[in-house]
Amino acid sequence: MNIRPLGRVDYAPTYDAMAAFTAERGMDTPDELWVCEHPPVFTQGLAGREDHLLSPGDIPVVKTNRGGQVTYHGPGQVVCYPLVDLQRAGYYVKEYVYRIEEAVIRTLAHLGVTGHRVAGAPGIYVRLDDPSGHAVLAQRPQRRPEGSPAPQPDFSGLGKIAALGIKVSRHCTYHGVALNVAMDLEPFLRINPCGYAGLRTVDLSTIGVAVSWDEAAQVLSQQLGALLSP
Repeated sequence: MNIRPLGRVDYAPTYDAMAAFTAERGMDTPDELWVCEHPPVFTQGLAGREDHLLSPGDIPVVKTNRGGQVTYHGPGQVVCYPLVDLQRAGYYVKEYVYRIEEAVIRTLAHLGVTGHRVAGAPGIYVRLDDPSGHAVLAQRPQRRPEGSPAPQPDFSGLGKIAALGIKVSRHCTYHGVALNVAMDLEPFLRINPCGYAGLRTVDLSTIGVAVSWDEAAQVLSQQLGALLSP
């Protein structure tokens, strides 16, 4: 996988470039991982509802073709866009999402933080009262009887530290994952993050982890490169 550090780039042209790369790639095009941060922007997924945009104010809103609801990108957040041919890699979308989440969990572990999955809610979460504790979450994904409804997400005692939103076209992925490092979290109060009213969003700085953007980006890039390999 070719890792491309883009620096700080505007969201809309990056989105257009991802879509163009995916549309134009061939069977032999190497996979890439684009690593960047964005100026302040709200992005709305295909399932996005206008009522989840509470008061965007002067921050632009960009509608996209990724899955999910509304989220925020801004300085101090590591954004990674894996451009992967899943057919060539040999795994399906569900496994792809799992591998991205696992890369975030391992990145957090490298920094002394325990990341968690929550049943019914993609992304990675941390315990607000004990970010480094290893106790298993009651809200974790668990096997359920076939045909039973998906559980309603329970965010009690948790903060969301990484958001995930993807698009797959002709077996090829774009969009990706955002890890909050040290950012202004106020814009998250202007939305229902990922469509959940009252969901608290945190960053590494908030939970007491002092790490540079560059270090967090390097570790996450390495983990994604390893875990998304065929």
